Amino acid sequence: MGSEDEEGEEYLFKVVIIGDSAVGKSNLLSRYARNEFNINSKATIGVEFQTQSMEIDGKEVKAQIWDTAGQERFRAVTSAYYRGAVGALIVYDISRRSTFDSIERWLQELNRHC
Repeated sequence: MGSEDEEGEEYLFKVVIIGDSAVGKSNLLSRYARNEFNINSKATIGVEFQTQSMEIDGKEVKAQIWDTAGQERFRAVTSAYYRGAVGALIVYDISRRSTFDSIERWLQELNRHC
């Protein structure tokens, strides 16, 4: 996806953050996009996103980063949000082995929807 403006080219890339519930997906996005960290953050309901702009080789590049809910009950809701994504971050909690073990399942879901 890209568009051109008067000052040069602009690019927009969609990236999704996925992983089990309560592994830190929202805090990872919050730290990157706003340099904030909330120890008491609440579970994401559905999907939220932030846009981060940067200049690379004189071109404006925007990353639209989607934070998806990790809970099983939101799985059907989030599957539609894979559409158009050019990248994904799979996040797990290093203190919870089960979240690492779930990576294979998340990779399978990515392959199904992308």
